[in-house]
Amino acid sequence: MKVILKKDVKKIGNAGDEVEVAEGYGRNYLIPHGLAVVANKANKTMADQKRGAKAHHKAQEADEAKLLAKQLETVELTIPVRIGEGGKLFGSVNGKSVSEALKKAHDLDIDKRKITIEPEVTGIGDYDATIKVHPEVTSKIKVHVVAAE
Repeated sequence: MKVILKKDVKKIGNAGDEVEVAEGYGRNYLIPHGLAVVANKANKTMADQKRGAKAHHKAQEADEAKLLAKQLETVELTIPVRIGEGGKLFGSVNGKSVSEALKKAHDLDIDKRKITIEPEVTGIGDYDATIKVHPEVTSKIKVHVVAAE
C-alpha cells in the first residue's frame, strides 16, 4: 500500500515522502494515528504543494539571513571589561557578552550560542566574532575589548 507521510516516522521516512508499507501497518496504525494518508491523486497534489511552499519558505529564510549577514559585516562593537594586575581580565568576553552588546548598541537580538570568538579573548585588543545567522550563512564582526573606566 502506498501512503504519504504527514509526520516523520522512524525507519519509514520523513514528512511528505511517498512510501510503500504493508497493508495492515498502513490501515491499522499509520492512517488512524494521523501519521499518513492514502497516496491518491488529490493527496499527492496536496503533498507537492506543501513541499513547494516549504522550499519557498526555506529560500526566503536564506535570503533574509544573507541580508542580515551583510548588515552585520559593518558592525563594530566595543566591550568594556575590568582589567586586573598585569593586564588580566576579570571574567571573560564570550558569546553572551557580545550578544548583550549587540542588543544594547544595535537592537539586534542574536542567540549567544550562535556567536563564537576566535581566538579566545585573553586581554585588551581587537577580535573577530563569527555569528551563525542561518545554517548556511555566517557573518564576522569586529569586537574591540577595552578597559572599563
